[in-house]
Amino acid sequence: MPHASFKLLPGVDQNKTPALNEAAISESQLIRFVPDRTLGGLVQKLGGWTKFFPDTIGSIVRCLWAWEDTNANSYLAIGAEGIAAGGGQALEVINSGVEIDITPQTVESDAAVDFSTTSGSSTVTVIDANFTVDAYDVVNIQTQVSVGGLILFGQYAVTPVSSTSYTIEARDALGSPSFATSTVSNGGAVPEYDTTSGSDFVDVTLADHGYVAGSTFTALVATSVGGVTIYGNYTVISVTSSSVFTISASTQATSTANALENNGDVHFLYLNGVGPVPSGSGFGVGGFGVGGFGSGIAPSPDLGTPINAVDWTIDNWGEILISCPLNGPIYQWNPSSGDLIAIAIANAPPVNAGMFVAMPQRQIIAWGSTFTGIGDPLLIRWCDVNDYDSWIALITNQAGSYRIPKGSRIVQCIQGPQQGLIWTDLGVWAMQYSGPPYVYQFNELGTGCGLIGRKAAGSMNGIVYWMGQSQFFRLAGNGVEPIRCPVWDVIFQDLDTSNLDKIRIAPNSRFGEITWYYPTSSNGGEVSHYVKYNTILDQWDFGELARTAWINESVLGPPIGADPNQYIYQHETSTDADGSPMVSSFQTGYFAMTEADVKMFIDQIWPDMKWGYYGGTQDANVNITFYVTDYAGQTPIQYGPYTMTQNTTFITPRFRGRLVSIKIESSDIGTFWRLGNIRYRLQQDGRF
Repeated sequence: MPHASFKLLPGVDQNKTPALNEAAISESQLIRFVPDRTLGGLVQKLGGWTKFFPDTIGSIVRCLWAWEDTNANSYLAIGAEGIAAGGGQALEVINSGVEIDITPQTVESDAAVDFSTTSGSSTVTVIDANFTVDAYDVVNIQTQVSVGGLILFGQYAVTPVSSTSYTIEARDALGSPSFATSTVSNGGAVPEYDTTSGSDFVDVTLADHGYVAGSTFTALVATSVGGVTIYGNYTVISVTSSSVFTISASTQATSTANALENNGDVHFLYLNGVGPVPSGSGFGVGGFGVGGFGSGIAPSPDLGTPINAVDWTIDNWGEILISCPLNGPIYQWNPSSGDLIAIAIANAPPVNAGMFVAMPQRQIIAWGSTFTGIGDPLLIRWCDVNDYDSWIALITNQAGSYRIPKGSRIVQCIQGPQQGLIWTDLGVWAMQYSGPPYVYQFNELGTGCGLIGRKAAGSMNGIVYWMGQSQFFRLAGNGVEPIRCPVWDVIFQDLDTSNLDKIRIAPNSRFGEITWYYPTSSNGGEVSHYVKYNTILDQWDFGELARTAWINESVLGPPIGADPNQYIYQHETSTDADGSPMVSSFQTGYFAMTEADVKMFIDQIWPDMKWGYYGGTQDANVNITFYVTDYAGQTPIQYGPYTMTQNTTFITPRFRGRLVSIKIESSDIGTFWRLGNIRYRLQQDGRF
C-alpha cells in the first residue's frame, strides 16, 4: 500500500472554507509556530505560565509596568479598576514579593468662601474646616473665586498653616506670581449667573475677571439657573465691565433668574498625599499629648478616599513611577522617598486621557489634556525637559502643547522607535523632538488607519503594530502597511464593539509574537479571546485566553499578564497553565484524499513528534482525532481520539472517505510537544 506524509502549512486560516483550507490549520487553541527552514514553520504547544504573585489583586488589572530603582530593586506597578464601593487598591506596587498599595486619595469639600489676601502679595490664605492639609497635598479649586483682585481657579500646591487653614500662591497664565491689588480678610466670591426669559445669553458677575471677548470661561460645577444648566467651556460674547461679562448657553432660559455657582460655596477637590511616617524620638518629645504617649509622633493629617479608575497609563521617570488614571491628574511615587501613596504633580494638567515619558530628552507627554479643567480629546501637552512640574510654555523652557487637527479624539500615544506616535480614531501621527523653539514637529503618517482601542498599539524590535477599526497595521521602514489577516472573520465578526478600550496588545519578543486580547460579543463585555501574529513567519493563530494587561520582557524577566480572575501570571515559565493542564489543540481543514470519483481507505498512522523538551523527559501524551466525510457540508464521522506517545509505533483508525480533517490535542500536565512528519498508509477503496 502506498504511503503519504501529513505536512501542514504554517499558520491558521479561518477565512477559507474547510475544504479550501487543505493541508492547513483552520482552528487553534494555545499553540504557536516556530521557524523551520523547509516547511516554513512547525506547530507546537504554547509556553505556559505561573503566578507572579500568590494572591489576587482585588480588582481587575488594566495596566502593568516594570522598572528598576537606582539601587537595582525591581518593581511591578499595577493599575487596576479599584474596589467599586469606595475605591481602593487601584494603584499598587509589588517589590520582592511584597504588595504595596499606593492608590492616590481625594477629598471633596464644599465650603463657604473664606480667602484672605494682602495687597502686593501673591500668597493667599484659605480656610476650610472640612479638611486638614499637609505639605504633600494639592488642592484643585473647581469654582472660580474672585478675591483681592485675583482669580483663583485650578490646581495649587498647599502650605499648611493650621488644622483649618493653608496658603497657596496665585499665578498668572504664564506661571508668574499674581499679586493682589487689595487686602481682603475672610472674603471672596464665586460667579453669579443671570438669565433672561427667552434668551440664551447669560450674564456672569465675577469681580476683576480679566476676560475679553473671545476668551474661554470654564464652569466645572454644574449650576441650574432660569431653566438652563451652566457647565463646560463657554466663549465670552461681550464684556460689560471688569465685573460682568456675557456668555451664550446651549438653550434659551425659561425664566428670568439669578444663581450663584455651587450655591455660593467654593468647591475644593483635594488630591491628598501621604508622606513618610515620622519615627518616634523617645519619651517627652513634642508637647504633652502630641502623638502616641512617649512616641513623639505628630498627629497624622486627614486621609482621603482612594480613587477608582477605569484604566491607567503608567511609565517611569528614572526610578520615579509616573501614573495617570483615565481622565485624571498625573501622579508620581518615588520608592526611595518613603511616600505612602502616589502624590499628584501640582502643576501638571488636572485632566488627561493618558501619558507617557518621551525619551531620550525625558518629558511627560499627556494627551486628551486640558488648559481649563475640561479635557480636550485632541490636545497634547508636555512638560519641560527633566522637570515634570513645569508645564507652562515659556521661551526659557521646553514645555508646550499641540492640538491634533484631524479626528475626534486621540486614542493612544506611545514612545515608539526614535519618535512619539499618536493614534486618533482616523489615523496615526508622529511627534519628533526638534528642540527649541517648537520642541516637537508633528507629521501625519497615515489616514484610514486609526486605532480601535486605547491599548491596542505597541512596538517590538523597532516595528510598531496596531489593531485598526477593521484590519491590522504596522509601521516600518516603508511607512504604514496593512497586515494580511487570514483569521479576520474570527475577530472582527465577533468583536464586542461596546468594550473596545479593553483590547490589549501583548508583545512577546522571545518568540517574535504580537497578541491582541479582546472581548467578544457573547462573553459579557470582558476580554476572553486572543489573536496572535508571528512577525517572523507572517502567520496567525487564535484561541480562548484572557489577559487584561500585559508587559513584554522586562527587568522582571519573561512577559507578565493579568487575568480577569485578578491574578497576575508570568508567561514562558512552565509547560502548564499555572499548575493545571493546558489544553492545546489545532484542527486542519479537509484533506482531499483523492480528486477522483473513488474513496480512499486509511488503516495506519505513524506518529512523529517531539515528545518533550530537549534533554528532558519525552513523555507527552497527544491525542489525534479524524473527521471523515464525502462532502464538505456533511456532518463528519469521528474516529478517535487515539492516544500517541513516543512509544507508539502506529495506530489503526481504519476509515474510508474522500475528505478528512485531523485534530491534534493534548491535556496532560508537565509536558511539551511539537509536530513532526506524521505518515499514513492508504489505498483506493471503491467508487464514490
